[in-house]
Amino acid sequence: MQRRAVLLLAHGTPETVEQIPEYLRNVVSGRPMPAQVVQEIQHRYSLIGRSPLTGITCEQARLVEEELARNGEPVRVYVGMRNWRPYIPDVVKQMRADGVQEAAVICMAPQNSRTSVGLYRRAVQAEAGALRIDFTDSWARHPLLADAFAERLRPVWARLSGEVGHPVPVLFTAHSVPARTVEAPAPPTAGQAKEPRLWPGEGPNPSGPDPYAEEARHTAELVAARVSEIPSWTFAFQSQGASGGPWIGPTVEETLDRLATEGVTALILHPIGFLCDHVEILYDVDILFREYAAGRGVRLERPESLNGSVALARAVADLARQGMARLRG
Repeated sequence: MQRRAVLLLAHGTPETVEQIPEYLRNVVSGRPMPAQVVQEIQHRYSLIGRSPLTGITCEQARLVEEELARNGEPVRVYVGMRNWRPYIPDVVKQMRADGVQEAAVICMAPQNSRTSVGLYRRAVQAEAGALRIDFTDSWARHPLLADAFAERLRPVWARLSGEVGHPVPVLFTAHSVPARTVEAPAPPTAGQAKEPRLWPGEGPNPSGPDPYAEEARHTAELVAARVSEIPSWTFAFQSQGASGGPWIGPTVEETLDRLATEGVTALILHPIGFLCDHVEILYDVDILFREYAAGRGVRLERPESLNGSVALARAVADLARQGMARLRG
């Protein structure tokens, strides 16, 4: 029986197209979703076969487990998903049944906003009971994370630059979020009562501007600094959702429009907000954005996702060690 463990958290994804409606109900907390939105997402999944996010995250957990054992800290690494199986509450219950008393918990989304972090944290805490947890909610500036992304970027950038005969620019991306969730609320006017503080993820950010957008751009800066041959780079937010209200930008599409008018004919799109392949990579980037770029005379390529990156496993293992040290302290 092991007293300590590590828990990796991710968004979750269904295994089949038929499971999409149930999965989407989880994503939107049971709220009705237009049939055309469900059908469009089913169509996207059908084009890529399936999303491998859960399987890759489990493989990442295995690599982290090996890295920890190699450095003298043999602990089990569990995986819990917020919106699909294995669900976070079920995994936390299993950890308690296994005798785990302390756990370093890490979101596999390094530039997490407080809104989404709140949902992950609440899911763990609701089942934790006497289980003591240390929750890492943001690690956008971890040097090994930047190393991992740079390691993937360097060879594909060199190859494409050689093929087109000149150094190509890089477009870094991260997932967009609704603007209302990351913007500071307007101060109450005279005589207006303050709104009650909401749990993160249940409404507008109540405590000032959310760091998500700044952290995403900072990760891009760190990666670009490690591949100094890049002549120029820019940043955009991808995969804006279908819910009402504005989502943060600029979008990839409008960024591609601008770059095309500036004479760019080839570029690398590097999604530094994602740690593995899933629908936002395999469909949004590899199909949608590539076709959009081609329609504007731009050749678009991307590096391999981190997936089984050893540098990524080392970064997560380092976070786990830090979390377990705080629990011991």
